[in-house]
Amino acid sequence: MNGTTSRVELPSGARQRESAPLGRVIRAELSWVLRRPRNLLALLGLTALPVLIGTVVALTGTPAAGSGPRLLSAMAGNGLVLPVFSLMMTQNLLLPLVTAMVAADALAGESANGTLRGLLLAPVGRVRLVAVKAIGVLTVVVLAVGLIAVSGAVTGLVVVGGDGFVTLSGTTLSLGPALGRVAMAAGWCAVQMAAVGAVALAVSAVTDHPLVVMAVAVGGLIVFGVLEALPALEWLKPVFLTADWYSIGNVLSDPVRSADLLTGLWRAGCYILVGMSAATALMATKDT
Repeated sequence: MNGTTSRVELPSGARQRESAPLGRVIRAELSWVLRRPRNLLALLGLTALPVLIGTVVALTGTPAAGSGPRLLSAMAGNGLVLPVFSLMMTQNLLLPLVTAMVAADALAGESANGTLRGLLLAPVGRVRLVAVKAIGVLTVVVLAVGLIAVSGAVTGLVVVGGDGFVTLSGTTLSLGPALGRVAMAAGWCAVQMAAVGAVALAVSAVTDHPLVVMAVAVGGLIVFGVLEALPALEWLKPVFLTADWYSIGNVLSDPVRSADLLTGLWRAGCYILVGMSAATALMATKDT
């Protein structure tokens, strides 16, 4: 009217909040993830597996050298080999399955339940939402790997025996360095599972069906394993996430054979980068 524009001031309590506190959102996500009964059952099952393996080994003895897995043969009186062996066995199927299950629930499960729309409309921000979901998946991964390592170490020391271990190179490590090797194996395995989780999270962003996420993630790893066995596709091996998974046993050598371990970390890092970038881009353009 007079060359000026009027502006209606909203009461402070009525102003829309630009973003929810990140700490509160993360706490809510972790509370939701860690209270789901199937997640807790999965963690309990993974914790019990090293106890089962250690008990069987104690009762039946280890196979003779050359008649079974090398780490299993090295476990006689060498209890701290058990957590590394347990990690190697579970990372081929059980750990990826649990990781994919949590990643499927993170986005596809929310979408199937009709709650993802509310999250996308809430003052959280889509990039932050993906980051929070990734933190939830990573938390379960770290817990799963950590529980296997701790359960395996305790079971190995109590049931199998030994106060350190004899390395695959024939040298003997005391308890402290031996536990350090177990921690190294657990950290390496957690990075590999984080890569699986990042890819599963990207798939979870494009579907409303959690079972599809699990099928793609676990099925992809199985396909990788099959293709690795074909000599004609040796040139394609560097692309496969699973290419160096059995090198986790290298932590039991003295000194540690680190070449394959470092290559595995680099490859997993690439998968994490690609998976998280894809999940973020897909969520940024997802219809509400």
